[in-house]
Amino acid sequence: MESRFQAPADMRQSVFFDGVDAHARYSRFWMLLVLSSIIAAAGVVADSTAAVIGAMIVAPLLGPIQGTMLATVLGDRRNLVRSLVLVVTGAIVAIFIGYAVGLVTITEVVAATNSQVAGRVSPRLIDLLAALATGVVGSIALVRRDIGDTLPGVAIAISLVPPLTVVGLTLESGAVDEALGALLLFVTNVVAIIATGIAVMSFYGVTKLSEAGSEGAPRRVALRKPVALLVAMFVVIGLPLTLTTVDISAKSIIEHAVVGEAQQWADRHDWTLVDTDYSTYELELRFEGAEPVPPVAELEQALVERGVDPTLVSIVLVPVERVELGG
Repeated sequence: MESRFQAPADMRQSVFFDGVDAHARYSRFWMLLVLSSIIAAAGVVADSTAAVIGAMIVAPLLGPIQGTMLATVLGDRRNLVRSLVLVVTGAIVAIFIGYAVGLVTITEVVAATNSQVAGRVSPRLIDLLAALATGVVGSIALVRRDIGDTLPGVAIAISLVPPLTVVGLTLESGAVDEALGALLLFVTNVVAIIATGIAVMSFYGVTKLSEAGSEGAPRRVALRKPVALLVAMFVVIGLPLTLTTVDISAKSIIEHAVVGEAQQWADRHDWTLVDTDYSTYELELRFEGAEPVPPVAELEQALVERGVDPTLVSIVLVPVERVELGG
C-alpha cells in the first residue's frame, strides 16, 4: 500500500531546479512567470478580478519559495542559493513587466482609481495571518500526496505575482508609498510560506534528516540560524503591518463618524452624499444637489462636536440642475 507521505527525494523533485530535467524546469518557470506577470498587470489595469485570479493560478513563484524552505530544512546550500536567486530574479522580472505595462497605459494605476491596487498596497496583520494559514496548507500539500490538488487554491490565496506587478505599475505612476506597500505584501507572503514550511516539516519529522550529506549519509540539520532569521524578518515586517493596521482602524473610525454626520447634513438640505474617498491623507466627501449650496459651517461644527478634526475632511459640492425635456 502506497504511503500518503512523500519521501524527501520526491519533495526535492517537486520544488528543486536540478537533475536531468533542470533545463525544462527552468524554461517552464520563466515562460509561466512572464505570461502570468503580463496577465496580472493587464488584469490590474483593467480592474478585472477574474484576470488577476487567472494570473495567480499560472504563476510559478510558489515553487522556488517552497524550494528555499525545503533547502533550508535539508541543509542543501546549493539548492538554497538556486531557489533564492529564482525568487529574487523572478520578483524583479514581474515588477519590470508591471512597470512596462504601466508605460503604455494612458491613465495612472493607483489605489484611488483602481480596486485591484487598493486591495494590495495596505497590508495588515490579518493579511499575515491569512498568509500563515495558506502557507501551512501549501507545505502540507508538499508533504502529503493525498492533498496535492489543493495547490491551485493555495496559489490563489497566497497571491505572489499580482502584488509584484502592482509594485511596477504604481512605481510608473509615481506612487512610491503604494509600491512599497505592495512589496511589503509580497515579502509577507514569502516569509509566511517559509516559516510555516519549516514548522510543518518539523511536525512531520522531515527536519531530522538531510539527504545532502556526503556519500548519501543522512545528518541532522541545524535550524537555529534559519529560525532566528525568520523571527527577525517577522519583527521587521510586523512593525509596518501593525502601523498600517492601526492607521486603517483609525481611518475607519473617523470615516464612520464623518459619513454619519455628513449624511444627516445632506438630508436636511435635500442634497445627496454620492461618494467617499479615503485613499489619501484626507477623507473626501462628494455631494450633489440643487442650488443654493448648503452652509458648510454647519457640517464643520457637527464634526467638531463629534471630536473629528475638520482639517482631515475635504468636501466637494456639485450643484445639479434638473431639466425636463419635451415640455
